[in-house]
Amino acid sequence: MNKVISGKTSVCVVIGEPIEHTASPAIHNAAFDKMGLDYLFVAFRVKNEDLGKAIDGMRAFGIRGLSVTVPHKVSVIPFMDNLDSLAQKIEAVNTVVNENGLLTGYNTDADGFLKALCAKGIEPQGMRFAVLGAGGAARAICFALAESGAKRIIILNRLSGLKRAESLALRVSEFSSAEIRALELTDKNTADVLKNVDAVVNATTLGMSPEIGQTPIRTEILRAGLVVIDIIYNPLTTRLLQEAEQKGARIINGLEMLVCQGASAFELWTGVQAPVDVMREAAAKELHANEK
Repeated sequence: MNKVISGKTSVCVVIGEPIEHTASPAIHNAAFDKMGLDYLFVAFRVKNEDLGKAIDGMRAFGIRGLSVTVPHKVSVIPFMDNLDSLAQKIEAVNTVVNENGLLTGYNTDADGFLKALCAKGIEPQGMRFAVLGAGGAARAICFALAESGAKRIIILNRLSGLKRAESLALRVSEFSSAEIRALELTDKNTADVLKNVDAVVNATTLGMSPEIGQTPIRTEILRAGLVVIDIIYNPLTTRLLQEAEQKGARIINGLEMLVCQGASAFELWTGVQAPVDVMREAAAKELHANEK
């Protein structure tokens, strides 16, 4: 179907840097078409230093919705007029709704992550997790795990971001009785931590296209019985997941989290129930095409 774009068309945008890897336009445009909505979704690369200008542009152009990805999920907060209670708690925003120039920030990552785990039959209650990274996605994941009854959450981040990880651990501890600690992301610390957890979540960008040869965990540290979750969705199977599967670990890629958080954003922008199956199919088709 040839989509007709007019002066009445509502526009939604994803911003980040890098942005070339994103499957969001394919996902949301398929959903808009399925529901017969006069909406269009596009991607813009926005540098850190231009974030304020981009938000000003959202207001000036009347852009209806914004998806926020790496590295802007935390730094976008000062530009919001309002924050949803969950986004305020997590201190990270991945979805923005524009109501006549009034911008409200939401976080759909937390719910999207839990729905992705549920879809794979994983219940976080009582489980022990290692989370790699301390950015916006990691923040949402740690809060989601804590509120779902995880027993232990160990946050590992590189030395330059260790204070951010420590701050995150303290913040999550305010809302949970779980054991929550922050450590430097080193091979030794990772090896020691992975001996005593049930699952590890990669919430860093290591291994994301185009740098698909990278991995945050040495292969010899991985083991059978471990659940390895990589929220990267491009490529669908990162080097980390490939090596984990070879070691007998159970692997989960980032596709389902992408779709679930995107469906929640879709509903915030449109007020219409998201066609999740259509979004999932569009995401898989786009990502498989990228792997060829």
